[in-house]
Amino acid sequence: MDWNQLLAPVRSKMTDNTESRSFFEQDFDRIVFSHPFRKLQDKTQVFPLPEDDFVHTRLTHSLEVSSVGRSLGRIVGDEIINRYPYLKDHSSYDFGSIVAAGSLAHDLGNPPFGHAGENAISEYFRSQGGQKYEAHMTKDEWEDLISFEGNAQGYRLLISKSLQLSYPVLGAFSKYPCSSTGVQSKENRVSQKKYGYFQSEKKRFAEMADTLGLIQTNVKNQSWCRHPLAFLVEAADDICYHIIDLEDGCTLGFVDEETITSLLKEIILDDFNFKKYKKIPTRQQRIGLLRAMAINKLVLQAAATFLENEPEILSGKFDSPLIGLIPSKKVLGKIIDLSVARLYRSRVVLEIEAAGYEVLTGMMETFSDAMYSELKSGPKSHRLQTIWRLIPDDLKSDEYENNSTYMILRRCIDYISGMTDSYAISTFRKIKGISLSGHR
Repeated sequence: MDWNQLLAPVRSKMTDNTESRSFFEQDFDRIVFSHPFRKLQDKTQVFPLPEDDFVHTRLTHSLEVSSVGRSLGRIVGDEIINRYPYLKDHSSYDFGSIVAAGSLAHDLGNPPFGHAGENAISEYFRSQGGQKYEAHMTKDEWEDLISFEGNAQGYRLLISKSLQLSYPVLGAFSKYPCSSTGVQSKENRVSQKKYGYFQSEKKRFAEMADTLGLIQTNVKNQSWCRHPLAFLVEAADDICYHIIDLEDGCTLGFVDEETITSLLKEIILDDFNFKKYKKIPTRQQRIGLLRAMAINKLVLQAAATFLENEPEILSGKFDSPLIGLIPSKKVLGKIIDLSVARLYRSRVVLEIEAAGYEVLTGMMETFSDAMYSELKSGPKSHRLQTIWRLIPDDLKSDEYENNSTYMILRRCIDYISGMTDSYAISTFRKIKGISLSGHR
């Protein structure tokens, strides 16, 4: 792959850039002001918002990942430009802006209740209620539905008319450049453990990949190697959730200060000043200092690992998460083990996952039946007609792609996966008669 092609400021619908901002800076701003990004403030990161103290939402997590991603991009960009004189028209700011925008958008397609929400949508189509649709679509389309993927939903949002991001940012966003059938191909590539686009976006994804010069790894399964900067987006996310989920766990009392201090010291090493640390008055400030120092160390290690492997990355042979190769990988493994045991399987997290299953599978059944009945001219009960009228008008438009069974269900998933946690719960309670507007 060639850096000039990988960084080319191209969009699906090109217009001249008359602004002082680069295309990539414009992309960042488009994401910030978008409706899907704003919804992240009410989507759970790990813990539902508690009453006693503030923890991270998908919004604050995305902002932090973007900040780390910008740092990674600029560090790497400085060295890449030094290595390749032909990149004189680019700057490290281009690298930083691309990775920052890709990082900012990395969770945009996540449904309510996080990974539990993804599983709930998939589970509906695997269940008796959803299986009735299988005969009306292709095998590849069905695979999309029974293995719903937030990354692919995010790509669908990012190429919408309201965003239309540049190809380098879309490439950096796409950690899993393959289809749902590519995941099943058993090529043993880390970049194919999930998938990054639905069948509805297949042609648009191929156009982007070809324009950027991504190396195609499997023509039949429509899979490509990653855009090099996707490794930095992945690293920024990995660094943040390893460290900041642990910080939230400490804030809520799931992990004691001594444990988190011991773990982060293994990352910080010689930069840790215990005497200075003990003089900091509050636990929150002490943990905040350790978090900042640990993230800085991990950023430097991840950038160095990327640069060391850059030739293999450009050849498409490299296919490993950067943090799996950095000097701190062992302590990060310890952090994940602790987080799984004490945070991700804590009662409060399991309760929100259980609720998510009930809420999302219930709404998928109700709204998909209503949409299919209306748009396929099936029998319309009064109940389904009422549900149809509750659906936003933009999902009913004749301009909304087509009315194949697959695309009708895509509309339904667009609606439900785009809900915030609170709105999903509220809507579910109302359509099930558990509560009514204006009544408790």
